[in-house]
Amino acid sequence: MSDIAFYYPGHIWYDTDRIKSMLLFYDGIGFLIPEYKKGEPENVDPILAAPLRDKGLLQYFVADEVIDESATSDLATAMGRLFERGSLNHLMEQDTQFHSLSMSRLGYGGNRALAEKLYERLLSMGLAKESTDGSSIPMHPTVRYLILVMLAQILRGPSAKKGIDLSPITDRQQILNSLTELLNIPTAPSAGQVIQFDLQAVSADLSAIPLDEVLDYRNQNIEAHKLYMRSLRQFAREVSLLPAHEQDAALADRQAALDDYAADIKRVSRAAWRKPAAVGLGLAGAAWAATGDPLSALFAVGGVALTEFGAGDEKLDAYSYLVSIGNRL
Repeated sequence: MSDIAFYYPGHIWYDTDRIKSMLLFYDGIGFLIPEYKKGEPENVDPILAAPLRDKGLLQYFVADEVIDESATSDLATAMGRLFERGSLNHLMEQDTQFHSLSMSRLGYGGNRALAEKLYERLLSMGLAKESTDGSSIPMHPTVRYLILVMLAQILRGPSAKKGIDLSPITDRQQILNSLTELLNIPTAPSAGQVIQFDLQAVSADLSAIPLDEVLDYRNQNIEAHKLYMRSLRQFAREVSLLPAHEQDAALADRQAALDDYAADIKRVSRAAWRKPAAVGLGLAGAAWAATGDPLSALFAVGGVALTEFGAGDEKLDAYSYLVSIGNRL
């Protein structure tokens, strides 16, 4: 199984430094990108994106292809649950600048009728506006974040069947907050069980180091970094499935184990670069039983059972990593 950091909310990173550091933890970086935007990352950041593409370390998941009829249906189902609960109604009263979402990422290439119906619902609520270019939709930023958060989960299932373990990751705290809000919606399958591991500095900031040197170091030390990354996710699953009265103690135990893993990485990193740890990695997530309850459609829409990663056949999970650097920790 190939570990790919599935970067969102955009198809172009906000901070080159963070991307270079993310390479230490994953087999590659992946973007969900509209067909008409292919090649844009290399144009915007030719110094990093172009060589990563050449080395096969930057993958494009073209929205027009991967958001197929099934994914569009999953997205429409999940959004329908939010509409039914009135979870988005408070956004209708907010006056905010809208952000563009490509029509392909709303599912127009998978099932145009379903995507159009979803768009019309958002339009009627004042959470979307008429498209001015025929390829993107101005949308309330929170709704845009929610849709991208859900897609990051939905696409994990189809990718796992192709031998790719997509790990949603962002460098925007507000995106992680959107995921947490979704998982905490009352009566959702994960309600009250969302576990967060705060950002912890685990490795050196390599933003000023040439890419070839970063990759050499990565080749020698990636397993230790991946162990830390996977442990965050595994511990979040384990703790979120425990009864509420047992979670605090278990969380403290898991944090102690993570501190030990982090200490090993810091020691190697400092010896190699003579720099203090400055790259932080955190996570928010939850796991729950796949009971067939329609509420599970809210976030289990991707159908990613933990059995695909060796953790049983009746559990589902949703999660996202958060990465930061230096004084942004």
